[in-house]
Amino acid sequence: MRFRAKIVDLACLNNFSRVINTISKLTKTCTLRLTVCKLYFILSDKVANGGASMWCELCQGNFFDEFQMEGVAAEHNEIYLELVPENLSRALKTAHSAKAVKIKLTNKHCPCLRVAVELPSLSSSSRIVTHDIPVGVIPRRIWNDFREPTMPDFDVSIYLPVLKIMKSVVERMKNLSNFIVIEANLSGEMNLKIETDLVSVTTHFKDLGNPPWASEEGCQSSAQGRNLESMAEACIDIKKLQQLLAGQQVNPTKALCNIVSKRIVHFILLHEDVSLQYFIPALA
Repeated sequence: MRFRAKIVDLACLNNFSRVINTISKLTKTCTLRLTVCKLYFILSDKVANGGASMWCELCQGNFFDEFQMEGVAAEHNEIYLELVPENLSRALKTAHSAKAVKIKLTNKHCPCLRVAVELPSLSSSSRIVTHDIPVGVIPRRIWNDFREPTMPDFDVSIYLPVLKIMKSVVERMKNLSNFIVIEANLSGEMNLKIETDLVSVTTHFKDLGNPPWASEEGCQSSAQGRNLESMAEACIDIKKLQQLLAGQQVNPTKALCNIVSKRIVHFILLHEDVSLQYFIPALA
């Protein structure tokens, strides 16, 4: 089992660093799945137990100048590692002016991702700072626990408002309640609501637009035949929503949300070279 990769392009390095930083805001530990073409960051807290889950997908060719890996076996050419994204994020913070960054899977005393940052120096020799990030190797027998979550059979799918605006609304609401109700309909309307014994606050968004899922892929969702004005709603943990919005350092090219009434809210954020799905279960 081997893995090594190198980033030379500074823009790619900064992009990669931003993605890792976003992920570190969403979860303390996650699974890194490496394949020949892609990297996946996966959080599969069982939604049934009230945990959020995440699926983030990157094409390695958009970030790495060199990328070599050999999986556990020829017919299973993949590697699954458990890591603390905050550690990787910290290592990459030292690299914002680096000439190159090399990442390699090593196994001195325990399995580690070694991040070697080559910094510019005034003399001819370059300075190299290395970070060893401990990782756990996930055995093949439990790989099936980390499959891509299926898109829920949603009642409403809607584009999100500008995330910065949504973030500031949610941050203010967070001071008043631990829970937030997201409701939306097929007429491009979305409301964020909190209700406590003392206060009830609602922010309305209009003309957001609804993605053309049903017509595109013949996607059979409960949205079909639904009254366009009727709201689907779910009450979720406001902290989990705030973490998702706080971690977004680059405005996605597309951001949308699917609501399964009273069950789950599924967010999809698409950047040019990254897609992030985040599932927050509804509270009873």
